[in-house]
Amino acid sequence: MGERFVVVPVDAGVGVAVEGEYSDGVVSDPAPDPGGGGSRSSGGTVEGKEAGEDSVFDPQDPNAVVPILEYNREPNKYGDGVPKENSPFINNTDNDKGNSYDGTNMALFEEEMDSNPMVSSLLNKLANYTNLTQGAQEHEEADDDEGPKKKAVKSPQMGTFMGVYLPCLQNILGVILFLRLTWIVGTAGILESLAIVCLCCSCTMLTAISMSAIATNGVVPAGGSYYMISRSLGPEFGGAVGLCFYLGTTFAGSMYILGTIEILLTYIVPKAAIFVAEKKEDEVEALLNNMRVYGTCCLALMSIVVFVGVKYVNKLALVFLACVILSILSIYAGVIKTIFEPPDFPVCMLGNRTLQNHNFDSCLKTEVIDNLTVTTKLWQLFCKGPELNATCNDYFDNNNLTLMQGIPGLKSRVISDNMWSEYGPIGMKVESNKLDSDPVGDTSQDIYMPYVVNDIATFFTLLVGIYFPSVTGIMAGSNRSGDLRDAQKSIPIGTILAIATTSFIYVTCVVLFGACIEGVLLRDKFGDSVKGNLVIGTLSWPSPWVIVIGSFFSCCGAGLQSLTGAPRLLQAIARDGIVPFLQVFGHGKANGEPTWALLLTAGICEIGILIASLDAVAPILSMFFLMCYLFVNLACALQTLLRTPNWRPRFKYYHWALSFLGMSLCLSLMFICSWYYAIVAMVIASCIYKYIEYRGAEKEWGDGIRGLSLNAARFALIRLEEAPPHTKNWRPQVLVLLNVDSDQGVKHPRLLSLTTQLKAGKGLTIVGNVLEGTYLTKDAEAKKAEQNIKSAMSAERTKGFCHVVVSSNLRDGFSHLIQSAGLGGMKHNTVLMAWPGTWRQSNDPQSWKNFIETVRETTAAHHALLVAKNVDSFPTNQDRLGEGTIDVWWVVHDGGMLMLLPFLLRQHKVWRKCKMRIFTVAQMDDNSIQMKKDLQMFLYHLRLDAEVEVVEMHDNDISAFTYEKTLVMEQRSQMLKQMQLSRTEREREIQSITDESRSSIRRKNQDATQSTDLSRQSSQMEDTQEDEAQLIHDRNTASHAAINDKADTGPERVHMTWTKDKLFTERNRNREMNANVAVRDLFNMKPEWESLNQSNVRRMHTAVKMNEMVVNKSQGAHLVLLNMPGPPKNRGGDENYMEFLEVLLEGLNRVLLVRGGGREVITIYS
Repeated sequence: MGERFVVVPVDAGVGVAVEGEYSDGVVSDPAPDPGGGGSRSSGGTVEGKEAGEDSVFDPQDPNAVVPILEYNREPNKYGDGVPKENSPFINNTDNDKGNSYDGTNMALFEEEMDSNPMVSSLLNKLANYTNLTQGAQEHEEADDDEGPKKKAVKSPQMGTFMGVYLPCLQNILGVILFLRLTWIVGTAGILESLAIVCLCCSCTMLTAISMSAIATNGVVPAGGSYYMISRSLGPEFGGAVGLCFYLGTTFAGSMYILGTIEILLTYIVPKAAIFVAEKKEDEVEALLNNMRVYGTCCLALMSIVVFVGVKYVNKLALVFLACVILSILSIYAGVIKTIFEPPDFPVCMLGNRTLQNHNFDSCLKTEVIDNLTVTTKLWQLFCKGPELNATCNDYFDNNNLTLMQGIPGLKSRVISDNMWSEYGPIGMKVESNKLDSDPVGDTSQDIYMPYVVNDIATFFTLLVGIYFPSVTGIMAGSNRSGDLRDAQKSIPIGTILAIATTSFIYVTCVVLFGACIEGVLLRDKFGDSVKGNLVIGTLSWPSPWVIVIGSFFSCCGAGLQSLTGAPRLLQAIARDGIVPFLQVFGHGKANGEPTWALLLTAGICEIGILIASLDAVAPILSMFFLMCYLFVNLACALQTLLRTPNWRPRFKYYHWALSFLGMSLCLSLMFICSWYYAIVAMVIASCIYKYIEYRGAEKEWGDGIRGLSLNAARFALIRLEEAPPHTKNWRPQVLVLLNVDSDQGVKHPRLLSLTTQLKAGKGLTIVGNVLEGTYLTKDAEAKKAEQNIKSAMSAERTKGFCHVVVSSNLRDGFSHLIQSAGLGGMKHNTVLMAWPGTWRQSNDPQSWKNFIETVRETTAAHHALLVAKNVDSFPTNQDRLGEGTIDVWWVVHDGGMLMLLPFLLRQHKVWRKCKMRIFTVAQMDDNSIQMKKDLQMFLYHLRLDAEVEVVEMHDNDISAFTYEKTLVMEQRSQMLKQMQLSRTEREREIQSITDESRSSIRRKNQDATQSTDLSRQSSQMEDTQEDEAQLIHDRNTASHAAINDKADTGPERVHMTWTKDKLFTERNRNREMNANVAVRDLFNMKPEWESLNQSNVRRMHTAVKMNEMVVNKSQGAHLVLLNMPGPPKNRGGDENYMEFLEVLLEGLNRVLLVRGGGREVITIYS
């Protein structure tokens, strides 16, 4: 990025900067400015600038001091044990609370100084920001820090070459190059070997490009690849891949230790072996046991060295690197020497078979000594005695011995013979195609003969797995980012140059080995045919011991580095706090040494040593490294495609297609190397991922997965907005209207339990609450209420969103929630609220008026409405209801909500044992039997299991009780409107009215049967346009009624629900039949009944009759679902509406009133 930051001094009137503005500055020159014109601070001076001259930081200036970032890594300082940036940016005022601003030039901003620092203060802090490495602090340094004056932190000075290039070179070149590359070339041939090298090097090069982009997108603290992946892909992926990378690094330690022991026992001191095979077939097992014993001892020794002081490991790193470089140079020198004078390493061949040259000196069957023909040591290996007439092996008798030069040199044209592969099973003899052979039939004794054979079965994919560890180590530069002078410049250049260099070395070595060394010697893994010499050592100059000693120390150094780096990686993961069971490994010695992590690392490393085979351990660590590289590429591709605003890498030579190619290559290599190891590694990573997801700490690192979720959510919301959901996709998206008390505590947490139990539909949940007041004054209370609601949601396991609104009044607040909650296609379609049980006792009529207005608003918004009465008696999520029923009273068709809700409830374990019963109401003229059959068939097509019962509602007369109930209701309503009584007086007045009405009811019980015709006579005089069926039919179901009207063509059609036409027909017929009786009953009415609103009387009659039926049938049910009648259009009757509902629900425990949203929510179609 090409920005240049210019610091312009502000003239404060006195010629000096404000005190405290640069209080933390670094002293660059303690002497006063001789010119007197420099801007001086309390802690330092600005050197080399004249007054008024701009202070510029130029990134291209080699002498400029780069602003370094400091990370505070005190565990648990922030409460979660996460190392967090001690950011100098906004809202970090801990260090500035004592610095008051007294200037006048910036007075306009003085009130914001607490949260928004001045640019000068910000840049000053950036200049002192330092990034310390994750490495352990040494004992000496810890002791020094305890003194009264701490040592000043030195700014890092390492450049690209020393800080990135050489460490990467040392980590990449290692054991596989020296011990296995010649064998890979001989087995796979030059062409396939080049394919293996190019495949693996391409993988690491693409990964390095992605890593460079991530590493230059801000500061990468210690932790290297783990930090990059976790901050790019989130804690779940970061923890899973971080632990895989840790396991890979640990097994790499095992591989290096096994390589060290193999060099020691095979090439340096073979006689040091503890286990010696008595039989030839036991040699492999004896070698493995020796590897286990010596490997364990070597691991213990290295662990002690790391524990005592990592300082010595770091100091020896250059020595180990020098060994590697000298060894490689000796190889190239040896290749050049073969042009003029090839080294003398003859290979003894019997026929076309290669012989192990350990126990004989001359490649002869017999030799002449003092004119006597005597047998050689080789004769005795194939014959039963030294005599010339002894019985010998048939193949030995039939074939001649030949001496073949093992290293014919570059001019020999042996390259053409080594082009192609020579794969084979275990025990296959290493043979030459140049020589003739006379085969024999019996090969049973060949295993006892001194032939060079394959110790393992060989094939292409196996060699890929064995070779891949030789290209790992590309993270060495990013792991040292804290020691670099300019990490964002050094990491890409150093890493890519190191990979290019090592790729060149590997490619040239493959070609040169194939061009200089005979094929049979290349396939001789342990150099048995050249007296146990290291094969690559036979090529080196001036001596094979250069390679042997160099590779030995190289493996030792790599093992020590692995044992040093792996515990610190585990410590970084543990201190992040994302994996709870790893917390103990975040602790260590007083100087930060990860003691417990070192013990675990040594234990896991011992597992690899017990495997004892370098060829078996290499594919294991290949899996873990490949998985790590895969996610580095994924992180880069994801960030690039998401185009997050913070994605601004300084390294520009990357592309998402390259990252995807690298990711695909890593995945392919995993399954090429070993498909079963790949599956095991993925299972391990998946288990860690799910564990962190469910048990790990919540972290917000601004990772790419969260960005991907945001993009996916945006895309899905836009798609959902295109069209309304089909009936088959309908599910309750619930807006829960929750109330809180004066302390912002949740009043009815069982509403949340009910919501959770309804969530078998997997729909959206929004929990809303309204606080009365203004947002500026109620901000703190709103946050507290939101926190309390979220805690209650967590306790009730309600997954959803919380939305607290502050409004001038509750009425408007609930209206805003119903209108605006949700986003796009993810808006609620159902409102759940509690019945206001104390509306009668409330002094404020707004309590029940708000409820009715909310009902009206949900109706206008075409939302379904669920009202839970006695919600505090509903079961919790921990309850398990026994055998019982969920009763549905289906009075009007509301789109199927009444059918769907019991099904959803029964999916939850609380209601699972409950049976579903459906009751529907039939009038006198309905065919109840046919209705039941039709309803059962309807439920069958809906795939719902339920008992069906048709309840007949007889056309009874309106009882005196109903009249008196209506009278009491209207008198009470009038009194409350006209009289402004105190609460106690109002209750006393209501009680007296109630007592009087009860005595009146007792006097008139004998005339109860004569009252029903009056209502019908009166209704004839009312406006025919009034909606008389308001209690049992709602305007919102007009569409369903219209459908039923169209279907109602035949006079004998059985109706499943009421329609308006049927209602009016039935009413008119009854009016004609009872006209005379109604006129006669007018003279028998009591005077106080004459003034009653006959519409209210009819509604009360329906409520009383419905209540009688529901109580009679469903009083013992676990839950009753009932159609909720709509409120009256005339708002003057709102209080009467509440009375009707009270009468309707009287005597029932758990009731859920349901109003449909005006659309079908359940269908018989698939």
